[in-house]
Amino acid sequence: MQIARWLYSGLLVALAPAYRLRLAWRGRREAGYNEAVGERFGRYESSPPTPGAVWIHAVSLGETRAAAALIDALHARRPRLRILLTHGTATGREAGRALLREGDRQVWLPYDTPGAVRRFLRHHRPSIGVLMETELWPNLVAIANELGVPLLQANARLSEKSLRRGERFAALLRPAVAGLTEVLAQTEADAQRLRGAGARTVQVVGNLKFDMTPSPDLIARGAAWRAASERPLVLAASTREGEEAALLAAWREAAPPARLLLVPRHPQRFDEVARLVGDAGLSLSRRSAWQADRPDDGDAQVWLGDSLGEMPAYYAAARLALLGGSFEPLGGQNLIEAAACACPLLIGPSTFNFAQAAELSLAAGASERLPGLDAAVARAVELLAAEPATLEAMSRKALDFAAAHRGAADRMAAAILARLPAEPDQPRSAFAASLTSVEPR
Repeated sequence: MQIARWLYSGLLVALAPAYRLRLAWRGRREAGYNEAVGERFGRYESSPPTPGAVWIHAVSLGETRAAAALIDALHARRPRLRILLTHGTATGREAGRALLREGDRQVWLPYDTPGAVRRFLRHHRPSIGVLMETELWPNLVAIANELGVPLLQANARLSEKSLRRGERFAALLRPAVAGLTEVLAQTEADAQRLRGAGARTVQVVGNLKFDMTPSPDLIARGAAWRAASERPLVLAASTREGEEAALLAAWREAAPPARLLLVPRHPQRFDEVARLVGDAGLSLSRRSAWQADRPDDGDAQVWLGDSLGEMPAYYAAARLALLGGSFEPLGGQNLIEAAACACPLLIGPSTFNFAQAAELSLAAGASERLPGLDAAVARAVELLAAEPATLEAMSRKALDFAAAHRGAADRMAAAILARLPAEPDQPRSAFAASLTSVEPR
């Protein structure tokens, strides 16, 4: 297994120039990828921070939103706690800025080469590391263990599909999973699969996404958009490639007395999706063109939600939503946020990324499952036209469903803080003894 990691590391080092080129290409589409590129390789212009921060890695936007609830719970228990927040995507980094307090730091997680990881850990010297959801890197875990940094995986989930896929790389992944100090799993099914993947200490604590509280300002903004639209809004939330064209065709065929509010999952696809709307022969109004948050309405058949950080507003504006990523074999997206915003959901057949949450939502009456987009559009039209009472009941059940499963943030915060030294601003003694601020060559 050590040989597998050596081969993996050698491949990553060889691919470093290609990785830089990829960052430059992504930076042309999303400027955030051009920011602090040296951090991706464990190179820092700032002086080392005071040791002892709690390091939380939230790779992308969804994980960063979930991390907000955990950070709030940590600060509630230890107000002076300092956070080191790392990300892998520009959207995650942008959202993470709002979570920082005085004394906190935010950097990119470095590329998983031994040198970059070692420089990262020696520079920042965290007291503990918390990896959100599915993030697991062989060198990161191995070197953290070597340097005495305990690593927890929080809000952890592992689908059956991912477990089978991981078996092909067992020589790399099993030692990484086994190297985690503790795994805080979302569900018992996740816990069983994680134990099967090699995790030694696992406890089930629930899903952080239930503890996410939508901003009242965003909810009010969405309510204003709903009032400004003379037609009811049906939201297609966090759609993925392959779904929009089929949805637009079904929408045009049905010609419903409603407006489609289309919000793609990835911001780099906003322009592409706008072109798809035009190709479908439907008129378009883009959120980015609105003035003072007021819809540029006209007679647009489709509103395109081409903004970041406004998903609660989109849910609040809609009478109901179609869950993106669930109508292609992609595993679905986070459906808990919709429930917290009192938005009923129509979901497709593919929800393996959020399997238990989907089943709980269906059982609670907060959502309905449909076999495909044609059926989902037809059911949306039926609900709007003939079953407004059903929609109102689903909305109330969505709020009840979200409220019933809160508490994961407090349980995770307790598990993390239990592994910190008594003095929260001091590094663990074993770790402090093993580190210097001198970077390896």
